[in-house]
Amino acid sequence: MVSKTRDKFIEVARQLFARKGVENTTMNDIASASDKGRRTIYTYFKNKRDIYNAVVESESDKLLMNLRLIVARPISAEEKLREYVAVRLETMRELVSRNGSLRAGFFRDFLKVDRARKMISKKEIALLREILEEGVEKGEFQLSDLNHTSVIITHMIQGLDVTYIRDSLSDKGIDQEMLAEYFSNLVLQGIVKR
Repeated sequence: MVSKTRDKFIEVARQLFARKGVENTTMNDIASASDKGRRTIYTYFKNKRDIYNAVVESESDKLLMNLRLIVARPISAEEKLREYVAVRLETMRELVSRNGSLRAGFFRDFLKVDRARKMISKKEIALLREILEEGVEKGEFQLSDLNHTSVIITHMIQGLDVTYIRDSLSDKGIDQEMLAEYFSNLVLQGIVKR
């Protein structure tokens, strides 16, 4: 029951934040829309920032679930890396798009975005490292430092989030699918002629 009530607060808060914006949503709004009293919401969350972080964590879990499915697939490490990049970018676009007013805040408040990323970056880095490690073990990849490479590639992918979500390169003839593919090719083959 405890988890069920907490989860309901998180989902109701997500919907209200998406519709009204975080700034325009009160703890009272969340409690009322959940058909619970204000005291009950404070049993689970200290304040609005606490419930906002829970919403971000819940949304991040959806991203991580999609990425874990790719890591577990019985395909080559190269295919996993390609899918990982495409699915990660697309899942982020879907999460930001489905959250309405949160989308505006995502683009407006860099610190908020950075805090949200820090919550899941370690997990993303670990998942990407699994793919790279598998590629090295199977002789598909040649890397000397899996840890640093995982960190750098993860942050490179995250750096594409806004560009991908806004589809800002389409005016240059690069659509979202091409962006994910070019990025994967750049990571996998580099630009040095061999």
